[in-house]
Amino acid sequence: MDLDIASVAEQPGREELWAQLDNCWPRFMMQDPTSGLYYGYVKTAYPEYALLAVDRDTGRAVAKAMSVPLAFDGDIAAGLPEGGWDWAIRTSAHDRLRGAEPTIVSALEILIRPDLRGSGLSGVMLTAMRDNVAKLGFRDLVAPVRPSGRSGHAHTPIDGYAHATRPDGLPVDPWLRVHVRAGARIVNVAHSSMVIPGTLAQWREWTGLPFDTSGPVEVPEALVPVHCDATQDQAVYVEPNVWVHHRI
Repeated sequence: MDLDIASVAEQPGREELWAQLDNCWPRFMMQDPTSGLYYGYVKTAYPEYALLAVDRDTGRAVAKAMSVPLAFDGDIAAGLPEGGWDWAIRTSAHDRLRGAEPTIVSALEILIRPDLRGSGLSGVMLTAMRDNVAKLGFRDLVAPVRPSGRSGHAHTPIDGYAHATRPDGLPVDPWLRVHVRAGARIVNVAHSSMVIPGTLAQWREWTGLPFDTSGPVEVPEALVPVHCDATQDQAVYVEPNVWVHHRI
């Protein structure tokens, strides 16, 4: 496949192509209240950090890779925040408002068009993101990785799963494996990386499930059960991710 990979800054005005990759996540995954602080300002505040891949032969969008700059002066090797994905978005928004100079970049999303998943494009887009980070003058790329194989092991402790390896020494999880093959090091688990609250009616709408009994609710493609409190009319999804560090 002959790909044209460019940032919003390099090729603005490709709204129709970007729209081809809308609604590719499970509906509940698009309800994180923190997400608008990034996705609502991509074109104006972060155009250099948003990459779109287009198949030159078909003219169709095939993948995107989103990242965000952060002002971080801590020791990455000592551990990154429990807040993971949400923390990265909030921190970058605060940094932008206070005029702080970014020092690292955090990945937020690499999305492959559903019909092309498993074709090796995830590694291609990760390489493109790494190259873009280097081009922008940064040496450190971190990522709160959503371990894609975890959805079938929702009751396996995340800390053990994050560090589980195959006989060849690579991670059991396929998405973590892509990162490690690219040179990343697993740092720590972000236990509350993405927090999605909602009323029971909202969760019914997002998932098609009844959400009528208090307790854990297993939702397709969720990495852990959703916490349901029928007496309070609330359910909350607290997703763990795994921080990795790429030294560029």
